[in-house]
Amino acid sequence: MNFSDILSYNIGARTSLPRYFFHFNRIDDYLCSRMYLQHLTILNYKNIREADLYFSQKINCFIGNNGVGKTNLMDAVYYLSFCKSHSNSIDAQNITHEENFLVINGFYNKDGVETEIYCGLKRRQKKQFKRDKKEYEKLSDHIGLIPLVLVSPADADLISGGSDERRKFADGFISQYDKPYLNALLSYNKALMQRNALLKSECTDEALFDIWEEQMQQNGEYIYRKRSEFIRNFLPYFQEFHSIISQGKETVELSYHSQLQSGKPLTELLKECRQRDQIVGYTTRGIHKDDLEMTMGGIPIKRIGSQGQNKTYLIALKLAQFDFLQRIGSSKPILLFDDIFDKLDAQRVQQIILLLKNNRFGQVFISDTNREHISNILKESGCDYHIYSVDNGETTLSEKQEE
Repeated sequence: MNFSDILSYNIGARTSLPRYFFHFNRIDDYLCSRMYLQHLTILNYKNIREADLYFSQKINCFIGNNGVGKTNLMDAVYYLSFCKSHSNSIDAQNITHEENFLVINGFYNKDGVETEIYCGLKRRQKKQFKRDKKEYEKLSDHIGLIPLVLVSPADADLISGGSDERRKFADGFISQYDKPYLNALLSYNKALMQRNALLKSECTDEALFDIWEEQMQQNGEYIYRKRSEFIRNFLPYFQEFHSIISQGKETVELSYHSQLQSGKPLTELLKECRQRDQIVGYTTRGIHKDDLEMTMGGIPIKRIGSQGQNKTYLIALKLAQFDFLQRIGSSKPILLFDDIFDKLDAQRVQQIILLLKNNRFGQVFISDTNREHISNILKESGCDYHIYSVDNGETTLSEKQEE
């Protein structure tokens, strides 16, 4: 199959994507490996007492009313990538009420090679993560093996919440493909905690402050540089996806703001504010105060964006995250859309589904309350899909289509 065949195969007559979408479809997009979740078993995870599911390699939809367990299924898939729940960081609280343990087992396939990821947790015990029955020494060694991008209602906090939410987004993103960044972040936070402890204890030993401030400087400069590179490289992907979904109706920006943009070394900034920091009891300068500014038409989107515009912004952000990760990684991330089509008009939903259908995206999981709406769009798209009905923690396959 030559390049023109690839284009005609992936974007057929039934699609309505704009012409500028074609520049995404390079040959190397199709050489990127696809790691997909083919089989998932769950025991005692939240309201899911037991599940044994086989998935489509393309699109999988969980349909049901609110509160029946759709998000918990998505969260189990998320857990196997990040070693934690997206919605509840207290592991023991994710065990089904009145049960003593949980197990999540995922069987992934990458280029015909199967990988088993096991997570087991008992109350009052340390959780276990295993790859092909071999336990990890450190959970951080697992991060990045199964790249994953989640879009959920909680993402609204990226727009409406504080700067810590936006830093968490950038840090979690960069950590998936840059191990030294994750290590630098951990070291910076450790040094920050030590400096804050000195401030609260009213310590006057300048040598002790110098030790921790030097560590904050070394790691902070690296983090600042990597965040700057990330935003600079990421922005064109984000703007292009947003233009596709909104059909060019809005112009958006994403910019990075840091105190280190002043050009002063972090150690100098920390010494300047040391006396004031001792009064307030915490560190007021550093990369832990960085922020991302999200704008539409040059104005912060949280001030002017409708619910539909905000969702479009966030979905474009996450699709760009997917695209960025697959271009710098060895496999396509798994993409989770958790209950995000509400408040979007039919045209925008259709544009999103047409994007997801394309071969440059890998396996996709969608949760929604409106089966008829999703089913009709998927049937029209002609793509491979499975639809599952979810009720009170029980999941059954109710409809499927194969290309």
